[in-house]
Amino acid sequence: MIYKSRYKLVALLLFGIVLGCNNPRTLLQDETRNEGKEYVQAGLKTPASQDTVSIANNSWKTVFTDDKLAVLIDSALSKNQELSITMQEIEISKNEVRARKGEYLPSGGIGVGAGLEKSGEYTRNGAIEHQLNIKDNQAFPEPFGDFVIGAQFSWEIDIWKKLRNSKNAAAARYLGSVEGRNFMVTNLVSEIATSYYELLALDKQLDIINEFIDIQTDVLEVVKQQKAAARVSQLAVNRFEAQLLNTQNRQYQIKQQIVETENKINFLVGRFPQHVDRNSDGMNTVLIDSILTGNPDQLLQNRPDIRKAEQELIAAKLDVKAAKANFYPTLGIHANVGFQAFNPTVLFNPSSLIYSLLGDLFAPLINRNSIKATYNTKKAKKIQALVDYQKTILNAFMEVNNQLASVKNYSDSYKTKSNEVDILNQSVVISKYLFMSARADYMEVLLTQRETLEAKIELVETQLKEKESKIGIYKALGGGWK
Repeated sequence: MIYKSRYKLVALLLFGIVLGCNNPRTLLQDETRNEGKEYVQAGLKTPASQDTVSIANNSWKTVFTDDKLAVLIDSALSKNQELSITMQEIEISKNEVRARKGEYLPSGGIGVGAGLEKSGEYTRNGAIEHQLNIKDNQAFPEPFGDFVIGAQFSWEIDIWKKLRNSKNAAAARYLGSVEGRNFMVTNLVSEIATSYYELLALDKQLDIINEFIDIQTDVLEVVKQQKAAARVSQLAVNRFEAQLLNTQNRQYQIKQQIVETENKINFLVGRFPQHVDRNSDGMNTVLIDSILTGNPDQLLQNRPDIRKAEQELIAAKLDVKAAKANFYPTLGIHANVGFQAFNPTVLFNPSSLIYSLLGDLFAPLINRNSIKATYNTKKAKKIQALVDYQKTILNAFMEVNNQLASVKNYSDSYKTKSNEVDILNQSVVISKYLFMSARADYMEVLLTQRETLEAKIELVETQLKEKESKIGIYKALGGGWK
């Protein structure tokens, strides 16, 4: 009953988002009031989910316990090129926040200047200077010096919160870039783990093929002896020999796949091609022992891509508010203070002090079409961010649903295939003894060996798919990036 309530709550949340609700949690909270006070107090977390631990809340080291795999992941997190590029994008976003924050704070600067000026005697300024004195019996110097040192300040009063909203939008995008990095870490860890287990599966398949090469070689020797004793024809020898060559050929294909998988891991780790250390029994280790640790409500809280989309939506809404404020008048304050004199010796005399204070109010008049176009663009981007947010949530539910089904189906398939392999292993031994005692045809031996080889290869592939589905659960639940 509790699980039904959880899925109902998540369905309501998704339905509210699809309807375009600005705050989709409002619809969820209204419904939780009908379900009971405990849901309201817990918010998105249900009482049961407080006692469970989500995969996303744990470090990846608690999920992937293979020491060789842990070394590869550690190396990738420090050397992967794509991750390094993302880290620089985070730094760019952080600097953008600082820049936006500085826009709504007062700005100022200090400057110095010096100059000389000589006005012509028959000009207006020259005539005035000849008729006026600085003090009694002290004429204007010629040429006239001009020395100044002072500070200038300006401040745009953020009446409509245009600048503050722009800063908050930049901050939201910064948080989104951090979540983007976390999402990339989750994908990187998942991809390395998948490739690592694929490499182990290829090693295991190569061992199976080598084992069957030995078995088929022994059987071929027996067939040759029986042919010498005229108990079988050359056809039987040729068929057994052809099957042995076919099996030997398959090992080269697997060796090539091993090289390519190793190089894929080396690329993700950020190093040149080399051998990848791995545990030979790694396929038998338990991976994510408790799969169903993440609830649907926790999914919304822990997936980095959803958090990133949410921050992008927040930033888009703030951009709309900032663009709307451009229609309103702006209020600015400008101030200057300093010293100015014609002679540097009296520059810092109290009589040389100068200052000014100016306030202005500016309202857009002619360029309203340009402002309106910018505003409409921001509104379109907000709708775009909302749709992307909806799509990200819907995709998250699809991924979890697919991976949960995958884990169950491949686990059942592995058990069934294991029973099939056990029976076929017995059949290989039985068919060999029956053939040697002339109670079975050589074709039965060939078919049994071929079916057993294929079944063992398929068993390893099924085991790999089971591992991949569990890694997929780790990724779909927003796997730990710490």
